[in-house]
Amino acid sequence: MLKKLSLFHKILYILNVIAVLLLLMACAVPHISSEQFSFLSFLSLAVPFLVGINFLFFLFWLLKRKKQLLPSLLILIFGYFTLGTFLKFNFSETEARSDDLSIMSYNVRTFNKYGGLESVTVFDDIKTFIEQEDPDIICFQEVDYERQKEYDKYPHRFLHYIHNRDKALLGIFSKYPIIKAELIDFPKSHNSAAYADILYDKDTLRIYNVHLESLGITPGKGIIRKEPSDKLFKMLSRSFAKQQEQAKILEAHMRSNNYKQVLCGDFNNTQFSNVYATIKDDKNDSFIEKGKGYGRTLNFHQLPMRIDFILSDPVFEVQSHRNYDVKFSDHYPLMASFKLKSD
Repeated sequence: MLKKLSLFHKILYILNVIAVLLLLMACAVPHISSEQFSFLSFLSLAVPFLVGINFLFFLFWLLKRKKQLLPSLLILIFGYFTLGTFLKFNFSETEARSDDLSIMSYNVRTFNKYGGLESVTVFDDIKTFIEQEDPDIICFQEVDYERQKEYDKYPHRFLHYIHNRDKALLGIFSKYPIIKAELIDFPKSHNSAAYADILYDKDTLRIYNVHLESLGITPGKGIIRKEPSDKLFKMLSRSFAKQQEQAKILEAHMRSNNYKQVLCGDFNNTQFSNVYATIKDDKNDSFIEKGKGYGRTLNFHQLPMRIDFILSDPVFEVQSHRNYDVKFSDHYPLMASFKLKSD
C-alpha cells in the first residue's frame, strides 16, 4: 500500500496506522482489568481524540481517493459497534413528568468551601438551581456536612460524617422515606460509596451514590506540567488500579441484594473504561438511553469529558436525561427521570 505514495504520504500513513492500532487497543480496554494492565486505562480517556484523529485520516485519504482510507474506516466501524458512541443525536427529547421519579447526581466540591471558584455565592446558587429543577432524590458527592439542614425540602437524608478520617463526603437527600442507609468503605482511599433504601410507590428502591478514586489531577493546578512523566504515569496507574478494586467492591455489594437499583456518581473515568463496564453490567445508562450531545460532566484542561453517570436496572424505564451547563463546581450536574415498568 506504500509503494506508490510520496515520502510525506508514507509518513502520514504510518502515523495513521499507529492511530488505528491505539484505537483498536482502546476497544479492548473495557474487557481488561485495570489492576493488571493499568497502563491501558490511559487509552479509555483518549477515545474521543483517537476517534477524531482516525476520522480526519479517513477524510484525508477519501479526498485523495486512496485505498489507504480503509484502516481508519474499518476501525471506526469496529469501534462504534464495540465501544458505542460518545455523541447522542436525540431529536425527540422528552421532559420529566411530575409522576416520574427524578434523580440528580452532582459533585458540588463542598459548595466551594475551599475557594476553587471566585464566586462567594456558590451554595446559594446551587440551592436555587436545585429548587428550580426540583428532583425527588439528590446524590451529592463532596458535599459539606454542615449545610445539609438548609435543604429543608428533603426531610430524609443520609450524610454520614466520618470522624478523624480524610474522606470526601457523600449525601443522599430524598423526598421519600429512607428506611436504611449505610456507607460502603473503600480501604486506603479518600473515596467511598453509600446506599439508601427508599420507600417509593409501595416498593423499596436501593439508591447508590458513588465516588471512585480521583486521578489526582485537578484542572488549573498545573500538575501535569510540574510532575515528571514517569512519576505522573505511576501515580495515574495506581489510581486506575484503585478504581478497579473499588468497582469490584461495589459490584459485589450490588449483587448481594435483590432490590431495584439506581446508581449515581462520579467515576473519575469514562464510559470506555473497564471500571465503567464492571459497574454498569446490565444496567441502563440514562445518557445513552435519553441524552443528547456529548454529555459532558467535567472540563479537563478545556477538554469535555463524561465521568459522572446515572445507571439503572432494566426494571426502570428511562424517561428523560439532562446534562446542565451551570458552573457552580468543577463538575456539571445531571438528572434523569424514571418510571417503574409493570411486572
